[in-house]
Amino acid sequence: MSAVRHRPMAPPATGDQGDSDENNFTDDESSPLTHDIYGGSQRTIQETKGWDVFRDPPIKIETGSTANQECLELTIKILKIFAYIITFIIVLTGGVIAKGTVLFMTSQVRKDRRIEYCNKDLGRDKSFVVRLPEEERVAWIWALVIAYSLPEIGVLIRAARICFFKTFKVPKTGHFLFVWLMESMSALGTALLMFVVLPQIDAIQGAMLTNCLCVIPGILGLLSRTSKEGKRFIKVIIDLAAVAAQVTGLVIWPLLENRRELWVIPVACIMISCGWWENYVSAQSSLGIVRTLGRIKEEMRTTRYFCHMFLSIWKILLFFCVTLLIYWANGDEPSNLFALYGDAFGPHKIVVYELPAGLGGVLPDTLESANIDTVDVDAAYNTVVYVLLLQIFGAYLCYIFGKFACKILIQGFSYAFPVSLTVPITVSFLIAACGIRIDDPCFFHDTIPDYLFFTSPSNFRFNNFVTEQMAWAWILWLLSQTWIALHIWTPKCERLATTEKLFVRPMYSALLIDQSMALNRRRDDQADVKTEDLSEIEKEKGDEYYETISVHTDRSSAPNKPSIKSSDNITRIYTCATMWHETKDEMIEFLKSIMRMDEDQCARRVAQKYLRVLDPDYYEFETHIFFDDAFEISDHSDDDIQCNRFVKLLIGTMDEAASEIHQTTIRLRPPKKYPTPYGGRLVWTLPGKTKFIAHLKDKDRIRHRKRWSQVMYMYYLLGHRLMELPISVDRKDAIAENTYLLTLDGDIDFKPNAVTLLVDLMKKNRNLGAACGRIHPVGSGPMVWYQLFEYAIGHWLQKATEHMIGCVLCSPGCFSLFRGKALMDDNVMKKYTTKPTEARHYVQYDQGEDRWLCTLLLQRGYRVEYSAASDAYTHCPEGFNEFYNQRRRWVPSTIANIMDLLGDAKRTIKINDNISLLYVFYQMMLMGGTILGPGTIFLMLVGAFVAAFRIDNWTSFHYNIVPILAFMVICFTCKANIQLFVAQVLSTCYALIMMAVIVGTALQLGEDGIGSPSAIFLISMVGSFFIAACLHPQEFWCITCGLIYLLSIPSMYLLLILYSIINLNVVSWGTREVVAKKTKKELEAEKKAAEEAKKRVKQKSMLGFLQSGIGDNDDEEGSIEFSLAGLFRCVFCTHGKTSDEKQQLASIAESLDTIKNRIDSIESAVDPHGHHASRHNRRRTTSSGSKDHHLLTSVAEKSGDESDESDSDTSAEPKQERDFLTNPYWIEDPDVRKGEVDFLSSSEIQFWKDLIDQYLYPIDNDPVEQARIAKDLKELRDSSVFAFFMINALFVLIVFLLQLNKDNIHVKWPFGVRTNITYDESTQEVHISKEYLQLEPIGLVFVFFFALILVIQFTAMLFHRFGTLSHILASTELNFCKKKSEDLTQDQLIDKHAVEIVKNLQRLQGIDGDYDNDSGSGPDRIARRKTIQNLEKARQPRRQIGTLDVAFKKRFLKLTADAENNPATPILTRRLTMRAETIRALEVRKNSVMAERRKSAMQTLGAKNEYGITTVPAANNNGVLPNPRSGRVSNAGISIKDVFNVNGGPAEQIYGSNGGGTINQGYEHVIDEDGDGNSLRLTTRNPHQVSWGQNVNGNNTGRL
Repeated sequence: MSAVRHRPMAPPATGDQGDSDENNFTDDESSPLTHDIYGGSQRTIQETKGWDVFRDPPIKIETGSTANQECLELTIKILKIFAYIITFIIVLTGGVIAKGTVLFMTSQVRKDRRIEYCNKDLGRDKSFVVRLPEEERVAWIWALVIAYSLPEIGVLIRAARICFFKTFKVPKTGHFLFVWLMESMSALGTALLMFVVLPQIDAIQGAMLTNCLCVIPGILGLLSRTSKEGKRFIKVIIDLAAVAAQVTGLVIWPLLENRRELWVIPVACIMISCGWWENYVSAQSSLGIVRTLGRIKEEMRTTRYFCHMFLSIWKILLFFCVTLLIYWANGDEPSNLFALYGDAFGPHKIVVYELPAGLGGVLPDTLESANIDTVDVDAAYNTVVYVLLLQIFGAYLCYIFGKFACKILIQGFSYAFPVSLTVPITVSFLIAACGIRIDDPCFFHDTIPDYLFFTSPSNFRFNNFVTEQMAWAWILWLLSQTWIALHIWTPKCERLATTEKLFVRPMYSALLIDQSMALNRRRDDQADVKTEDLSEIEKEKGDEYYETISVHTDRSSAPNKPSIKSSDNITRIYTCATMWHETKDEMIEFLKSIMRMDEDQCARRVAQKYLRVLDPDYYEFETHIFFDDAFEISDHSDDDIQCNRFVKLLIGTMDEAASEIHQTTIRLRPPKKYPTPYGGRLVWTLPGKTKFIAHLKDKDRIRHRKRWSQVMYMYYLLGHRLMELPISVDRKDAIAENTYLLTLDGDIDFKPNAVTLLVDLMKKNRNLGAACGRIHPVGSGPMVWYQLFEYAIGHWLQKATEHMIGCVLCSPGCFSLFRGKALMDDNVMKKYTTKPTEARHYVQYDQGEDRWLCTLLLQRGYRVEYSAASDAYTHCPEGFNEFYNQRRRWVPSTIANIMDLLGDAKRTIKINDNISLLYVFYQMMLMGGTILGPGTIFLMLVGAFVAAFRIDNWTSFHYNIVPILAFMVICFTCKANIQLFVAQVLSTCYALIMMAVIVGTALQLGEDGIGSPSAIFLISMVGSFFIAACLHPQEFWCITCGLIYLLSIPSMYLLLILYSIINLNVVSWGTREVVAKKTKKELEAEKKAAEEAKKRVKQKSMLGFLQSGIGDNDDEEGSIEFSLAGLFRCVFCTHGKTSDEKQQLASIAESLDTIKNRIDSIESAVDPHGHHASRHNRRRTTSSGSKDHHLLTSVAEKSGDESDESDSDTSAEPKQERDFLTNPYWIEDPDVRKGEVDFLSSSEIQFWKDLIDQYLYPIDNDPVEQARIAKDLKELRDSSVFAFFMINALFVLIVFLLQLNKDNIHVKWPFGVRTNITYDESTQEVHISKEYLQLEPIGLVFVFFFALILVIQFTAMLFHRFGTLSHILASTELNFCKKKSEDLTQDQLIDKHAVEIVKNLQRLQGIDGDYDNDSGSGPDRIARRKTIQNLEKARQPRRQIGTLDVAFKKRFLKLTADAENNPATPILTRRLTMRAETIRALEVRKNSVMAERRKSAMQTLGAKNEYGITTVPAANNNGVLPNPRSGRVSNAGISIKDVFNVNGGPAEQIYGSNGGGTINQGYEHVIDEDGDGNSLRLTTRNPHQVSWGQNVNGNNTGRL
């Protein structure tokens, strides 16, 4: 096998085409293919004849995913600006309100508090003062307790939910006691601050004091600094200064005011600061005690909710007990808090004292001793409730919107800034308010009760305020808190990070909201891999082709295991598409999507490789297509096979799709061809250097159908390519965690951003097994319009509800992302290979394979989610028959899988944290609605007929039951085409009836009024759809198809359900089916069978009997004969009919063929080598679509092998001996023969053989087994139809009988009551009567089922919309924010827009000297076109560049900041600045990379390692190289490129010796085929090698 290997010869380097990177821009893919078998394809230089220079460049057509969405993008950016502003305002306002209300409440807690009272209502010329009664004080104490307790109750609920419904771990006893101690100290300190400290000082001092709660965090942060940090000395100095500033705030007021109670300040502040210890300790600290605390912190990641489930209750009790203790210490009776509770929150009096004129506004010490008049005023007892609600909502909104800002990556402006401004703004407001209140006690008369206000400073003058209030010291306290909480300004979390990743504690501290937001925000959410680690990772990987890092790996997902390498956490996406009979347009849309992914991945790879940036969204990418039934009988012989027309169509459309994406004419390198045990393989290298692999399945060698294609790629990619890697188990686990299978259909259309959004969901939740996007149907016609609305409400309401309250039950195979590790779990991938042996298996397993796979994931505990922001477009059925056949598959499989899930609900709830009893109840309601749907629609039609046509119930019942029963009989007795024709006719009739019903219902609503049940339900339904459409502006126009949806309700929910259930025994695919190519013998047999059938039909007819008599007289004629109108014929003197000349010649030729075949048989017996008995002498069966589906042709997937010896080729030439793994005919097919031929390694061949033998062998066409399955399917159909019919019949009977007695059985509807007033002249009486609308039994059924489901779905949709909006905003960057770009340094600007820069530099359009087709309008613009010059330019011969990275290097290495020499460097788009400094920064990076390459080349020449190369550390952005380290081979013995492309390295390195097998170069990074000119090929050193540039065996083994 290895002898038959065809490889292109790379031309030797000549002239200046040597080792210089700067001058070498040739695309190695343009190497000539000169072997005859490939047709001599030459791609080195393209020459154009002078007369043939006119061009037809591809026109950019924007449809589907590429449709013009500038308006939508602009709207999203405007929304993000609003999100910035609104979030900033709400966080700041909420923080200020929460802080201010706390200070207001503590001001009223002080015992014997007196405040000047407004004299506006009591006497302008008098002064009044008020002392708060005990009831008022008790109310405010309770308000503080409630405000503290509510967030803790939230923690309790969250912790209990997670511990009861999800998993948790129990902490060590010592660790739990330590956490208990710290949390207790925090609660105790908060109580002391609220009830002892703040009541004793004024509100301004209290606001300033809250900036002094960072002592313990400051000390722990100082002790946690390690020697690896940059500028450590300066940071330590600042840390010491910040801690010193915090300590001064604790003692300055006790020392200056010399009051004993103020010495509680340092105790309370230090205790409170203990609550944030966890955020400021590090396990890498040099101090042992801090490292111990760091280990406790790591354990708290898994034990937090178990601890807080008890600690939250304890903290509430402790806080309340300390409150009682403080109340008692002040000389009050603690029982008053309970005894006066009712009076405190109810009506009570406030005593106002009138001051004598002689006091001059000075308040006496004891109001009782003075001769003072009093006035009792009513207390505004609701004020405390209003203030408490303000505090609760202010703190909650501050926390919620702050978390929202962190999730959508606007933390700097909308979180850190308002949190830091909270105290300064509060102090400013307090200064202004207190000053105004002192000057005019009546200023807030109409806003705040006159007896309530903040505790104001006693001597309020600005100069005294600066000295006595220590405003200068407060600035230091504020700055020290800002330094200690500096991490909130530099977030490093991913998009939509979970609460656990954003905050240490699950909730917030309501009484200290701004300190809680600053100090509780996690400091250690940075990535595992840093920029400075780039060189180390390159050494691990062994080559520079895959210089890639994923910077958003969850720490918890990769524990500190030394065997796991940073490169194992790279996101790997395998696109796995299934194809069958797609059209050209569908294939082009799919290929364009893959080309866009290829372009995006190349840009991200090149940005990391050359611009030295870390891309959080980087991924490795590879495409696999699995082509079902890809072969057909060849044209020249029935013994050979060739690729069918759909495979050839795919080959022919590759260049067209690439040209449309890159907007220039592109000719991809012909695909490599691999004979394989399952058929064949075609491998393309796309312009972005990613692999595009088409697996061609021969259904006579491997099991066909979509599910078995999925089994193929799961076992190939996750079993063979991953599990057989010679690496440690921990590395395999890490790789599987970050490996994703993107399942696609062959007609899907999407953008890379859609995949990125799904990956975001996967990174966010490690328990997520699958995620799907929003599927948009594409096509034209009424059926497509119906599906537009159906898909819209299905995603808007149903999928969103499943996502929010449980899990999505079906992640459609046309566009979904599956986690590799989840698929590899028990009872998932293995169970998915189950061969259908029972009737229900065909329904559940094969008819809806994607839904069954999701069911398996759910039953293993994984979550399945839906992302509405991830858009994909797929072609949907445009014809009625195709649509019905598609749904005929979907409906039974949906019911079967949901019933399976509900039947196993108890175990699923136990193992799956996301599925609850409520969710199961919701699904049971939907299942009940599905089963009872036909009965419900029937009742609706009966009621609609009564209302619209003014007939009685029984007449309406008869009119509706007759067509439905007739349709059921037709479905049981007639063929599919007749069933579909009748369904189409009935659907049309029902649509007309529904229009009449809609009109009649509208008239009825006009009579009954807007308050009737029908009106309310209709308005609610239409309103919910309209609001849902408004919340999905991109899809708003889908609602216009709602009318067609309403007209189609009887067809889709009655006829379609009946058609699906009655045809349950039909398991053919039903869509995209074509007639397969037949052998000559089959054609002859069909011709003979048709003739015989024609004769039999003629004989069976009465006319045929009269004409033929007893026998067949077609072979006789008479000398005399006559007939009468064809009724009879008289023949006299009969004799045999003479055959014409053609028939005689045909008979002679047939006899000669028979003689020749016998002679050939004798010769083959005498000389066996003369005629080779073909191994592939087999009969190709027809597609299931060409036969009647009632015959169950799709059950048997392979016809039996029959020997057709008499049907051999009549050619006299000797047949070539063929082996399907060495030289099958299809690789020589003229339509695919241009590509190179290669062969799989022996290990991979053995894998495929074993896989086929184990799981994928074609199922034999056993007539007995087929008959048994057909019988079982019919029995399943009959039992299902009977149960379905009986349930609906009983339901209809019960509801209809109730409807007949609606006068006795009904519910009075409270709305829309009619009042009738009549006047009786005889008695002169006025009679007033009320007429109530009645909710009849049918209406009651509708309200109960559909209204409840509608409310649930609409509510869930609102929450899901908010999550989707967050996802979209998090993924949107405001590039047009010029001020922000100008504030960035040039290196930061490059880092931020690296991918966009690379995409502009790697464009293939214009790289070969192409000219842009200026299609602008206007006379001047058209006249200025340089048409002739451009044509002459296009005529010049040039070497085509077909890869993106070569185009990038060509532009990148010519980059210069000299505007005169390079005036049009395409760096950024027009929306971004293109300053010379930016280009100069790029030039610096270019020089850095080139210097590194030169040094790498020099070190490589002297390398002594196994492969003859030495990697060097990466240069930094300034071109400075770190200290070189000696090269080494990875401990795992394999590079990361080999992890992603298994066959990419030496075969011995991957699988060991392959016994002479050939390495699969389709996965190997070969420099002379599709390699990177700046990459190194890993090749074992030749002991006879004398120079690096020498060719070995005709190939360049290494080149710079």
